[in-house]
Amino acid sequence: MIRIRGLDKRFGGTHVLHEIDLDIVPGRVTAIVGPNGAGKTTLMKTILGLTRVGGGQVFVDGERVGDDPAYRARIGYMPQIARFPENLTGVELIAMLRDLRGDATEPDEDLIARFQLADQLGKPLRVMSGGTRQKVNAVLAFLFRPELLVLDEPTSGLDPVASATLKDKIVDVRKSGRTVIVTSHVLSDLDAIADDIIFLNEGRVGFAGSVHNLKIATRQLSLERAIAQVMVAGVQGAVA
Repeated sequence: MIRIRGLDKRFGGTHVLHEIDLDIVPGRVTAIVGPNGAGKTTLMKTILGLTRVGGGQVFVDGERVGDDPAYRARIGYMPQIARFPENLTGVELIAMLRDLRGDATEPDEDLIARFQLADQLGKPLRVMSGGTRQKVNAVLAFLFRPELLVLDEPTSGLDPVASATLKDKIVDVRKSGRTVIVTSHVLSDLDAIADDIIFLNEGRVGFAGSVHNLKIATRQLSLERAIAQVMVAGVQGAVA
């Protein structure tokens, strides 16, 4: 479980996260949504230990983030924009990460095949299309069979077939009992895979609970319409 208590974060004079309390349930897909600048990426990077906690505490499986970075070995991260050495091929990049981790885990050949990526991995990143790079990014996130996956806009730049493949993979991971945290502006994607939803607005939690309960509260059939109602009316107005 991920437990967040009193999380407060500022960047200079900008208050990004305001005293956030959250529990992210293991073995489920939790989507973090909200308008641009709501604090979604900052929240995810804080869980990853990539952004220092300003106030409050974050615990991942009982370990406080900031005490020991070793917990990150159990996490797979797919950033919205991955930055790797442009001269490396996909094969070299996978080998480099395995060497750095000292982990002999083989890449997910099924995912590579479903992405039709095998013929592309021998090329340098600099000549790959944006969609191909995003597929490589996904393969790297799943590489070490992580217990927790943190995916930031994972279907961005993917064609519909590749997007469906990635969503199927996320569902497979959830079925295996692992935990996924995902952000996306494509709410129809999240409607297909998410169990729980966290709605952030201006660094505050507007709703945290199951997608099912949000739809009931807003009397909407789709996640997109439910979130739109929350954004317009605020969750209290939406529930009322």
